[in-house]
Amino acid sequence: MNSYFNFENTYTYLPKCFFTLQDIEEVPSPDLVIFNDKLAKSLDINIPSNDKKELAKIFSGNFNNKNMNTFAQAYAGHQFGHFTNLGDGRALMLGEHLNKCGKRFDVQMKGSGVTPYSRQGDGKAALGPMLREYIISEAIHYLNIPTTRSLSVIKTGEDVFREKKLKGSILTRIASSHIRVGTFQYAAAQQDIKILKSLFDYTVDRHYSELKNSNEIFIEVLKEFSLKQINLITHWMRVGFIHGVMNTDNMTLSGETIDYGPCAFMNSYDPNTKFSSIDHMGRYCYKNQPIIAQWNIARFAETLLPLISSDLDEAIKKAEDVIKSIPETYKTCWLNMMRKKLGLVDKDNEDENIINSLLSWMEKNNADFTNTFIDLMNEENLDQSIYKSNDFKNWLEIYKKRKLSKNFSKSKSLKLMQENNPVIIPRNHIVENVLSSADEGDLKPLNKFLKILENPYDNNLKISNYYKTDIKSGEPYMTFCGT
Repeated sequence: MNSYFNFENTYTYLPKCFFTLQDIEEVPSPDLVIFNDKLAKSLDINIPSNDKKELAKIFSGNFNNKNMNTFAQAYAGHQFGHFTNLGDGRALMLGEHLNKCGKRFDVQMKGSGVTPYSRQGDGKAALGPMLREYIISEAIHYLNIPTTRSLSVIKTGEDVFREKKLKGSILTRIASSHIRVGTFQYAAAQQDIKILKSLFDYTVDRHYSELKNSNEIFIEVLKEFSLKQINLITHWMRVGFIHGVMNTDNMTLSGETIDYGPCAFMNSYDPNTKFSSIDHMGRYCYKNQPIIAQWNIARFAETLLPLISSDLDEAIKKAEDVIKSIPETYKTCWLNMMRKKLGLVDKDNEDENIINSLLSWMEKNNADFTNTFIDLMNEENLDQSIYKSNDFKNWLEIYKKRKLSKNFSKSKSLKLMQENNPVIIPRNHIVENVLSSADEGDLKPLNKFLKILENPYDNNLKISNYYKTDIKSGEPYMTFCGT
């Protein structure tokens, strides 16, 4: 195993309350479903990609791991607003792999069995949800959005039982780290400032080393963390991605997207769109993602208060100044992002009205979020019946007038639009079809789909079936956590 990876385990230098050492259980009959050879090579992981048996053995845990110090992490979190102690209930950390440049990546097995944090669960995972995470995390990566990534999926040869019997599976996930807001909440709950400070220092070393010499390091980290999350959410909004479970344990200090459970991409534009089967109140719907990000950042800020100042009132004031600035910073980022989607090469005071008018028209007419911007890049597409209304024609006239004003450059405008408007997203009906085929043993649709998702901004792809909205079903699309 160590001949393939360059492992360290610096996380285990933290106080022991943050983790539990645990060996990996062997599985009955491991079988490789998919291996991310491109990712492995980019990380300098030297695994023979053509040896399926060896890959299955490695990523199932069926190897001699007695001296590896594999472990499950402890953390807490607000789940749908309710605080609870959590932890890796079905995941084990293999180690921190260092590439040739010395950059560190967590390698974690998800679905590997019971841990001390399983909370009466079986610690297992099913094939469908693990392949969903593989597909969507790869799609997010190629959409140029910070994300954890998937290295492999294997079948374990055993069944897991949820609503019905399903094929057991393990996914191996790569992350800059698995440090979460919930990790800091767990540290704060220990009510020991030394434990909290040790986690903070470790996090700075891994993700904020440029701030080490700051006189206001706790506030500066809070500011930088806030910017990471604002940029991440802005990207999600740009492509119509709905995470579905923005609990504080699913917000990483690295600013990467993590935990692809009840997630999906929006088809028709509706700011209230949600896909999670358990999000009954729409807490994590599309329009609420920026609001929840601010709420989660505030929870992180709360954990830092004892470090910011021994004077609680002073600490609260400093943290509040950062939190209160988030809405305006997000609005600026969002407006700039929407300008790029519309090919506006400069700024104008009327831009917000133009943007909101288009979104209102899209919502009223059930216009496809992704395809509307594609059509605006190709004027011949505006001959479709949906664009024949006077409302749209009036908007288009205002938009063109604005676009052609000031510093207009046709080539620069089109380039902006092409870089920020994907042609391909993981359409929900295609994801379901691919997962269904994979469950039956046919991996050709999966491999084809993943290849297509590698070029989401390529306007020359002749693959109309992959960008059409599925309009056959009137039923709302639902996704599940898979736990």
